[in-house]
Amino acid sequence: MSDSDLMQLYSRRILALTTVIPHLGRLADPQAEATRRAPHCGSSVSVQLRLSGDRIAEFAQEVRACALGQASASVLGQAVMGCDRAEIAAAREALRAMLKDGAPPPAAPFEALEALIPARDYPNRHASILLAWDATLDAMDAAAQAA
Repeated sequence: MSDSDLMQLYSRRILALTTVIPHLGRLADPQAEATRRAPHCGSSVSVQLRLSGDRIAEFAQEVRACALGQASASVLGQAVMGCDRAEIAAAREALRAMLKDGAPPPAAPFEALEALIPARDYPNRHASILLAWDATLDAMDAAAQAA
């Protein structure tokens, strides 16, 4: 990977997202939690949440990932409150399609994932980018089962 490729991949927009990751930490009394890890790079994201009905009422995340995984978790954290599983799953699928199939970025409120378009050319980074989304879906499933 050349220096210009690295500079494009870790653009200012991506790095700016890494500095404002919402909902970092842990919840005092989570209804459910889940952790996902990317085996290729070792990145991991843990999510804790509480649902109100089928919507996210409380959310916390611990993000130990590369800048791309952090940027993705940042976008998720900015819009996750009040979402239901279908909304998170649709955004996750749109993100996957953007990375793997060249599809357009996810729609609002997740449109900032557009900053990750340069990662299309680096499939070994895709798993890290999807971690926060997969952990959130796993936690939502666990909360629904516990209810």
